[in-house]
Amino acid sequence: MSERAERLRRQILELTAEYHAEAFPEREFVPGASVVPVSGKVIGADDICSVVESALDGWFTTGRFAKDFERKLARFFGVRSASLVNSGSSANLVALSALTSPNLGERALRPGDEVITVAAGFPTTVNPILQNRLVPVFLDVTLPTYEMDVSRLEEAYSAKTKAVMVAHTLGNVFDLGAVTEFCKRHNLWLVEDCCDALGSTYKGQKVGTFGDIATVSFYPAHPITTGEGGAVLTNTPALQVLIDSFRDWGRDCWCEPGVDNTCGKRFEWQLGTLPCGYDHKYTYSHIGYNLKATDMQAALGVSQIAKLPEFIARRKENFAYLMEGLAGLSDVLMLPVAGADSDPSWFGFPIGVKADAGFTRDQMTRALEAQKIGTRLVFAGNLLRQPAYEGIECRVIGNMVNTDFVMNHVFWIGVYPGLTREMLDFIVRTIVEFVRAVLGGLVVI
Repeated sequence: MSERAERLRRQILELTAEYHAEAFPEREFVPGASVVPVSGKVIGADDICSVVESALDGWFTTGRFAKDFERKLARFFGVRSASLVNSGSSANLVALSALTSPNLGERALRPGDEVITVAAGFPTTVNPILQNRLVPVFLDVTLPTYEMDVSRLEEAYSAKTKAVMVAHTLGNVFDLGAVTEFCKRHNLWLVEDCCDALGSTYKGQKVGTFGDIATVSFYPAHPITTGEGGAVLTNTPALQVLIDSFRDWGRDCWCEPGVDNTCGKRFEWQLGTLPCGYDHKYTYSHIGYNLKATDMQAALGVSQIAKLPEFIARRKENFAYLMEGLAGLSDVLMLPVAGADSDPSWFGFPIGVKADAGFTRDQMTRALEAQKIGTRLVFAGNLLRQPAYEGIECRVIGNMVNTDFVMNHVFWIGVYPGLTREMLDFIVRTIVEFVRAVLGGLVVI
């Protein structure tokens, strides 16, 4: 790069920071008029500058920022590898698809094999099971943790069971002690969907490090963002090779984009019934996809991950503040409880409206939304009642009574770092005033 080009680059980045300050100033919060988002990104000038810097490189696919982000993400978790993909949903697809590789021998997942999961969650934790022609086995959840009911794991097990794939719902932590012991005893794969739970811990150890493979998401609602994006994590080098293959078109070659002949024998391989010497860059060992992320996405991730400890701390503080403010409503509201031995980095604050509360969830969420306080349901509620899943091949353990409770009675509000103390106070005040109004002032807070 010429001296003039380098000088212009610095000027562009300086102007970018000035632009951010001018275009995105802090705005006064006006209760009832300003929006209180349920989730969102927290972006500073340094984040925008990082994205612009990557654009100035003129390298728009996976590049130096992607490698840097993957290294930093793996270091945060304490695992050997992190493979960046274009979304958390793609991360789940790659993670489970990797376990179908014939390279895994008898442990490879094959059509008709069963994968234990839950229906009270997000669709793309379950979709890869169906898309790989596997059979989901659904367990109920416990209340008010909203996590898998591990007491029925043995009932869910069959000779066809090959894996467990389940998410840490809303940042809370499912019983990793029971699940990992179950998986080891039956020689099952464990895929941890940590898309909501980046930074949560179990017995002091980060979630995402207990299973064979873990996934994370960097959608704007999640703990850090790359816009769209996700990653697949593993401690097993052989699994990383499979993960990267399914992410990178299914190819056998492991060269980075723009790099050739890393193996030193690009035209000397003989695989399948291809002619000897067929270009290794165009040799495919799996039926894969192109699910890579761009370097601009990764550049935002590099900037954001430096803020992750602060973001995690803020989520925990906001959660604790809401818990204290709403504690007096426990007669009518089911407040969340962390999983045993866990310290969640909460994605949201789930609230269950008790069946005998005297009002409904819909009435409460409408009251909050009328004050511009964002609310969300717990994703699909009961996935089995969603139209897309009618008639799927599956097994269901028990009557899913708690999953139906989640579908009918539970919603969540935000705890993300962009919420101010003023906003949290307004959320609490609005909920308390709604309950008092509905119940005729009989509730003492």
